[in-house]
Amino acid sequence: MRMKKDKRQQLLVEKIESTPFITDEELANYFKVSIQTIRLDRLELSIPELRERIKSVATNHWNETVKSLPLEEVIGDIIDLELDKRAISIMTIQREHVFSRNKIARGHHLFAQANSLAVALINDELALTRKSEIMFKRQVNLKEQVVAKAEVKDVQKNGITIVNVQSYVKNELVFTGEFHMYRSSGDKKET
Repeated sequence: MRMKKDKRQQLLVEKIESTPFITDEELANYFKVSIQTIRLDRLELSIPELRERIKSVATNHWNETVKSLPLEEVIGDIIDLELDKRAISIMTIQREHVFSRNKIARGHHLFAQANSLAVALINDELALTRKSEIMFKRQVNLKEQVVAKAEVKDVQKNGITIVNVQSYVKNELVFTGEFHMYRSSGDKKET
């Protein structure tokens, strides 16, 4: 039995409030309706699409926090950030990110998401990647949502901060990287 439109829309608002980064496809599966129905419901309720919801959160919360690069230069959308500790970003793989022949994401986009998140995490005016060790665990496909999680593992006396980044699609690890970040202040503290 189909749910009535007004009831579905009420539950849609509640679902998006509790899970703001849910995709239209996930909502369609959850409510057992078409993606077009979800889009029409969102339009009627003046709920922006996922990318706009993420940008709104990023702009409101992180624009003045990130010191090492302009927020618009971060690849993906930052959804959580604690400078010199941890950060999370989300990126949905679009057509411009994939090989046209097989719809698999080009590796440099996953690297760019992880690397720019590692840079954004550094609490300094200038942060540069000194070296990185990366590993791709599995291919990422068109329309998949990649969640990158960065964490500072060590702040060395020589001013190098080591940041580990792990990227996931759903709960599956797809990319790992260890980034050795140079900071201009040459911070001498250790953790």
